[in-house]
Amino acid sequence: MKIEPFFDPKTYTLTYVVWDEATRDAVVIDPVLDYEPLASQTSTESAEKVAAFLVENQLRPRFILETHAHADHLSGSQYLKRRFEAPIAIGEHITTVQQTFKELFDLSPEFKADGSQFDRLLKDGETFQAGSLRIEVIHTPGHTPACVTYRIGDAVFTGDALFIEDYGTGRCDFPRGSAEALYRSVHDRLYALPDETRVFVGHDYQPNGRPLRYETTIGASKRQNVQLRAETPKDEYVTFRQKRDATLTPPRLLFQSVQVNIDAGRLPRPHANGRRYLHLPLNLFRPTSEDGELKSS
Repeated sequence: MKIEPFFDPKTYTLTYVVWDEATRDAVVIDPVLDYEPLASQTSTESAEKVAAFLVENQLRPRFILETHAHADHLSGSQYLKRRFEAPIAIGEHITTVQQTFKELFDLSPEFKADGSQFDRLLKDGETFQAGSLRIEVIHTPGHTPACVTYRIGDAVFTGDALFIEDYGTGRCDFPRGSAEALYRSVHDRLYALPDETRVFVGHDYQPNGRPLRYETTIGASKRQNVQLRAETPKDEYVTFRQKRDATLTPPRLLFQSVQVNIDAGRLPRPHANGRRYLHLPLNLFRPTSEDGELKSS
């Protein structure tokens, strides 16, 4: 099994191509659609790099896998699906995320919160074949209720659950997020894997300006993760995570990303004038009166 990472420095996102050298069967994990918020303009530069790699190496993508509905970048899954006719898969609890954000964004009644926008919904513990690649699904909620980790061979792809040990774990302050759930996901489930299991993370924020890292191990994480080690008590982690999350600002592309990604990476349908529009809730985190003044708590 071979693994090729692609790093998007604008969102610190890592996309992976995983493939079998013998059969050329492959999967793509967490592809990026580029988005410039000032111009509200999408482009496919990042996804084209992945596509070019697939073509150059004569790989056959059997699935496009999403670890969750990302809140910091738009998904490039639809572009790759169209190019390679590869189905898009995500954890079955995406329906909970869809229901939550359908109400928040006041989406039309036509938007179905049943996961039908994706080609396959994956259950915790199931294994499936992507050609010759055998993939196990591990439900790892906490960052979102729908997060999954993919185990392929001796490697796991943890999305936003577990990062490189000098950065820690994912935030848990999004709607339906839970520090308690993330503790169980990482401590009780991922840390139960063999120490030599390779870990490929969904983001690398390069703390203190260090060079890019995208790979660690379960053993290194258990010993050295700055937020959650094997011996860290749950209450200690939950208190730390909640206190830290309270200081964080929302991701720059939160609203744009989520409403596209819960629709399997599809851009909004055009209005009658032929243009597409994103919905951006105003003053969601700090409600105001009609004239914009902060409301007293």
